[in-house]
Amino acid sequence: MSYEKAVKISGLIKTFNKKEVIRNCNMNVPKGRVYGLLGVNGAGKTTILKMIMGLLSPTAGNIEIFGQDIQKNKNNILKNIGSVIETPIFYEHLSAKENLEIHLSYMGIQNLDIKNTLNLVGLHDIDYQPVSEFSLGMRQRLGIARAIIHKPKLLILDEPINGLDPVGIREIRELFLNLVKDHDMTIIVSSHILSEIEHIADVIGIVENGSVIEELDLFTIEKDFKDGLEEYFFNIVNGGMKKYV
Repeated sequence: MSYEKAVKISGLIKTFNKKEVIRNCNMNVPKGRVYGLLGVNGAGKTTILKMIMGLLSPTAGNIEIFGQDIQKNKNNILKNIGSVIETPIFYEHLSAKENLEIHLSYMGIQNLDIKNTLNLVGLHDIDYQPVSEFSLGMRQRLGIARAIIHKPKLLILDEPINGLDPVGIREIRELFLNLVKDHDMTIIVSSHILSEIEHIADVIGIVENGSVIEELDLFTIEKDFKDGLEEYFFNIVNGGMKKYV
C-alpha cells in the first residue's frame, strides 16, 4: 500500500507486569481510508488503540500520526483525533447537548453546531432529557457524536455499533462512510462483527498475539477468498497458511 500514512507504528512493544502484551507491532493506516482492525479477544486490539490515542505509553517503539510522534506532540495530535473506546462515560444528570458543551469547553472549542451533530448520529428531539434515561444505543450514538463534533482528522472506534439495532447500525455505517468521503477523515475501527467491517473497511489489519501480522486491501481479500473477509480471517486465526506476508 503506497498511500500517504495517517498512522505509522514501528516496533511497538507494551509490557504489563513484565509480560509483553504487544510485541514488535508494525501498522500502517492509509490517510482518508477506513482501516478495519480485527483479532480474537485478547489479541491486543484495544491496547494498540489506546496507545495510538496516547492513553497508554509504549514500552518501546514509535507511533507517528500524520507524521508527528505521539509522545512528543501529544497535545497537538489529540486535537485532531476523535475516539470511542470501551463504554462512553457521561455526566448522567446532564443532557446530550450539555455533555457536548462541556466536552468542547475542555477542548477550548466554541461555536460548533451541536444540534446538527446530534442529528447526524440520530439523536433527534431529545431536548433536555438527562443521559441517565438513555438506552445503550442512545449512549453509543452520543459517544460517536462527541468523537466527531470537532471534525477530527482521525477517528478511532472500538466496537462502535455496540447496543445499536439494525436500523441504527446502518445509519451509523453510512455516517462513517460519509465522513471519509466528504471530510477526508481517516477511520480505524475494531469490531467483532466481520460483516460490518466488510461493509465499511478499505484495508484490513489482523492482530494476533499482540502484533499486526497482516495488512491487506479488502478488494484483494474479496477477490481471492470466495467467502470474503470471514474466510480470510478464519484462515489466519486458525493457523492457516498466510498467503500475504
